[in-house]
Amino acid sequence: MKVELLYFDGCPNWKEAEVVLQQALDLTLHDDVEVDLIRVDTQEQAEARGFVGSPTVLLDGRDPFATGAEQFGLACRVFRTADGLTGSPSVAMLMDALGGPAPAAFTRRT
Repeated sequence: MKVELLYFDGCPNWKEAEVVLQQALDLTLHDDVEVDLIRVDTQEQAEARGFVGSPTVLLDGRDPFATGAEQFGLACRVFRTADGLTGSPSVAMLMDALGGPAPAAFTRRT
């Protein structure tokens, strides 16, 4: 699985998204997957990458949170979570996008 986190420097939310994304990867037993951090600097890059705001998570090139109504550009993105609007997807949202929680039989014990 290819996982990319697209961001632009003007938005502080991408750092939280990186942490939450890694938690979701760990909880779904994808902890061996590397996250490629991709900085988007220009409107042209945003359009070429399908960047609809920071942070954007791409799983195998697909944005699991896109609605189709977004515009490409350098802006902070907002996500609708169970707790309301936030600047980053929740762990639960990311786990769902990654295929759900790990089966109990395979959950690591620490």
